[in-house]
Amino acid sequence: MSENPLQPPWLNAPPVDPYPYEESHDLRVGPKLHPSLDGLLPYIGVWRGRGRGGFPTIEDFDFAQEIRISHDGRPFLFYESRAWILDKQSRPVRPAGREVGWWRPVFDGDRVTDELEALMTTPTGVMELHIGKRKGTQIEFATDAVVRTATAKEVTAGARLFGIVEGALLYAQEMAAMGHALSPHLSARLIRVGG
Repeated sequence: MSENPLQPPWLNAPPVDPYPYEESHDLRVGPKLHPSLDGLLPYIGVWRGRGRGGFPTIEDFDFAQEIRISHDGRPFLFYESRAWILDKQSRPVRPAGREVGWWRPVFDGDRVTDELEALMTTPTGVMELHIGKRKGTQIEFATDAVVRTATAKEVTAGARLFGIVEGALLYAQEMAAMGHALSPHLSARLIRVGG
């Protein structure tokens, strides 16, 4: 008797164990770092700090942010960012931007280059594909493509500059959106709190 294609064998299979592979933001534990990521090693960790944001269509604002950059032994980094708005006394007001993504080194045959690709996605319906280059502990990204859902705000381009300066993670982000050309949007200084 042949199996019923409407009843695949996995349909009634028992539950599986939790995900069996480690991901780590701490190079002292977890999987070995893929050799292609050696140039990005200073970025791996948990970072927390403050920043300032604005855009021609909104009032300037202060925010706090946590960025987690981790790996699972394969040739890419996982990037996760959570931010929250701060009042004048540095008290949390409300959640702000969230973002997840992946940073991947570009290979030329078997050799890793200083070029990077990054995919960054927000829950507000915007996905940016960045192409970048690493110079020492500095990374400069520019959008190659922006994809957005029908209900997302109009974002058409972006640029980001990351750097490790005196042990801190600094970045500046520009955005083209809502009919405005590339303009400063976010900048922050974060210190390593994990990893």
